[in-house]
Amino acid sequence: MNKHTRFLLWAARLVLGSALFALGFDLFLEPNGLNAGGLTGLAMVLVHLLGFGTVGLITAIANLPLFAIGGVKIGRRFLLGSMIGMVSLAGFIDLFTAIPVPETEPLIGAIYGGVLCGTGLGIVFVTGASTGGSDIVVRLLKLRWQDVPIGMINMCFDAVVAVLTGLVFQDISRALYSGITIYITGKIIDAVVYRFDDSRVALIISKHHAQVAQVIGKELGRGATYLHGQGVYTGEETRVVLTAVKKQQLAELKRLVVQADPDAFIIVQEAHQVLGDGFSRYTKDSL
Repeated sequence: MNKHTRFLLWAARLVLGSALFALGFDLFLEPNGLNAGGLTGLAMVLVHLLGFGTVGLITAIANLPLFAIGGVKIGRRFLLGSMIGMVSLAGFIDLFTAIPVPETEPLIGAIYGGVLCGTGLGIVFVTGASTGGSDIVVRLLKLRWQDVPIGMINMCFDAVVAVLTGLVFQDISRALYSGITIYITGKIIDAVVYRFDDSRVALIISKHHAQVAQVIGKELGRGATYLHGQGVYTGEETRVVLTAVKKQQLAELKRLVVQADPDAFIIVQEAHQVLGDGFSRYTKDSL
């Protein structure tokens, strides 16, 4: 795949993510007076207060100073991607207003709007860019708190907007429904962003540890590490096999281990992220 093709695919994912967010906003959130937080939500509040302008236009104008900061702190690729995301989002938000809006209850709007907006933002974040606005702030905060999932940071930041929504529209129900949207959006973002790192870590205690480690490498193509272990009751020393596998390899791992040693003791844990050979590689843009 050449350089130009990679760039087009990258830009296409940005546009797709922006379109999904705009669709969720126009069809489910704005008609119910709800929002997914961020600058788009603030723009909706401003349109209500000022009585003129559009959400897309105000979002685009407010983005300008944030782009300068994001470009310096995060990099030119982020700046370029965020420009594409911002323009796409602003355009789609205004374009999709022509789509007939389905009549939904606020709770339904909060749920489906959160799912669509979260999926869209997750796709955009995976590209290493943003849709501008508060997304830039979230990415900057992520640089400061790297151990916190980006969806959680986004969720906390947007909670403030939910409160503003309730105050401006003078309706506590809207604030509470917006809180549901923000929670769902944050969870979906994390599900999309970290979906490729859905791995499992296994600790295997077996008298046939060498055979177990061998079949893991031969059949699954995964490395293994010996840890020192000692039984509390027997005092017998043993080797514990530590390995990391993809979620879809877990069933095969258990089958192979039990085949090698029917008495093996297997402990399986979820892994938020696995970095290294055969898994994700760390980069400065990693989320």
